[in-house]
Amino acid sequence: MTAQDGFRYTRPIALPRMTPMSVYVDANSRLHHDQERSLALNCPQCQVFSHITAVSVPQYSELVSARPSHVGVVYRCDSCNAPIFLRFAVKVYAANRVELANNFVELERAREKFNFTYLPEASEKLFREALGCYSSGHFNAFASMCRRTAQAVIQDLGENGRLRLFNQLAEAREMAEIDVDTFNTVKKVLFGNDADAQPSLPEIGAFEAGVLLELVKDMLYEAYVRKGKLQQAMMVRRFFAEESLPKITSIGRAVSSD
Repeated sequence: MTAQDGFRYTRPIALPRMTPMSVYVDANSRLHHDQERSLALNCPQCQVFSHITAVSVPQYSELVSARPSHVGVVYRCDSCNAPIFLRFAVKVYAANRVELANNFVELERAREKFNFTYLPEASEKLFREALGCYSSGHFNAFASMCRRTAQAVIQDLGENGRLRLFNQLAEAREMAEIDVDTFNTVKKVLFGNDADAQPSLPEIGAFEAGVLLELVKDMLYEAYVRKGKLQQAMMVRRFFAEESLPKITSIGRAVSSD
């Protein structure tokens, strides 16, 4: 800190030092990761949250020679043994090691699951594409498809569809305690008008996309899945109730038939 920052110290202050997480490839082409034992993610193949193990690491000599800005590492899912590809940014080419960024990019993400059984065809098609965009990390394309999904649902629900969805969204926000800024972004994505001045669709990042995903899933569940499951359950109850009725002909009806 300096005096220009608004603070002034008269003596040095010792601050606790945080040990940064270390990820690097050493001169023997071995990958070192401080969180290796606890490194886990949702496998895109078996959909299980599983620990992963590095099985293929670039050669140190080739990295030093080519000096790429990003490095790919192949991991193995410990649950199904499927390959998982992660990309790390290179921080620095140091002596006897190539240091990598702590964060990584999943080149193939696990697809989000949703029960499409009760959705109308138009809404199902649009939301399937939205989930594909989300799994690929194309969050702004995902937002665009979520808006189209909401528009299809509003049209299907009829005159009060827009108000109904908005009330559901407000209720979900209260239950999930979503902050104002994030909620306003999601609200603009879902209920903004395509005829508004550009940009009518706000740009979103990974966090906003995750919130948007859960709210749209909840919106579709309330609009279709809950109703469909309840109607199906009532049909099953009615069927078994009718089957369990005693099939005995009354005496009066038996006499009159003679």
